[in-house]
Amino acid sequence: MTEFRLTQISDTHLARRFPTLTENFHRVSEHIEATRPDLVINSGDLAFDGPSSRDDLEFARALHDGIPVACRYLPGNHDIGDNPTRVGPVPSQVATERGREAFLAIFGEDRWRFDAAGWSFIGLNTLVMNTELASEAEQFDWLTSQLSSVGGPLALFLHKPVYLNLPDDPELVATSFRYVPQPARSRLVEMLGAVDLRLIASGHVHQRRDYTFRRIRHVWAPSAGFMIADARQEVIGLKEVGLVEYRFTPDSLEVRHVRAVGQIDIDLDSLLGAKS
Repeated sequence: MTEFRLTQISDTHLARRFPTLTENFHRVSEHIEATRPDLVINSGDLAFDGPSSRDDLEFARALHDGIPVACRYLPGNHDIGDNPTRVGPVPSQVATERGREAFLAIFGEDRWRFDAAGWSFIGLNTLVMNTELASEAEQFDWLTSQLSSVGGPLALFLHKPVYLNLPDDPELVATSFRYVPQPARSRLVEMLGAVDLRLIASGHVHQRRDYTFRRIRHVWAPSAGFMIADARQEVIGLKEVGLVEYRFTPDSLEVRHVRAVGQIDIDLDSLLGAKS
């Protein structure tokens, strides 16, 4: 295969009780049906409240099963719970093995690796990082093994961005939940330094962003479901719903920032207000 086309969606936050989010997902699914990439990756927060509602996870899986293209999945904090940080408050829903196992039962995997068009693709579960769960150590051991056989460029997919701008960005109380926490971040960055990492694709922040640092392109996919108002969250990139399309060849990477026809920019506050 000399070309590999991949579509990334993220933060779909699906639940039966939020039909407007389901409608946005249907618009995304129609776009995917029309464009027919080789693979779709949902980089996390498939469900609105997976830790409290298994039905949200099952509903999200049923909708993804309607996409006429193969899909791979990564968990987000709204799927299995969040990871603690050294400086921030303890999450209201901490990531647990039980939450992870529920995700695995429905979606099959929370980390993966495959090769296509001269590239290696690795997806990691960022929510177990810094938790001291058994699955955190297992994943780092697995990653060590996988990186040892990466011979060409690597594309890494995660839920949380690794950092805001630089690997040594300080952790701040107000934003530590947004990125891979320390000390797991430093360990991950060091491990990735041994390979030809070209792309880190993430979600989580509900903002579209695209920048390059030391040959590594960082792409933040926007939410496919809703935006977060400026009063709740500072502006870092572009606040809109949408998706990201990639085209990989052995010697190139193309990125297209798009939105599906009919997708609506839903604000979180209006979404919760309509539900209450």
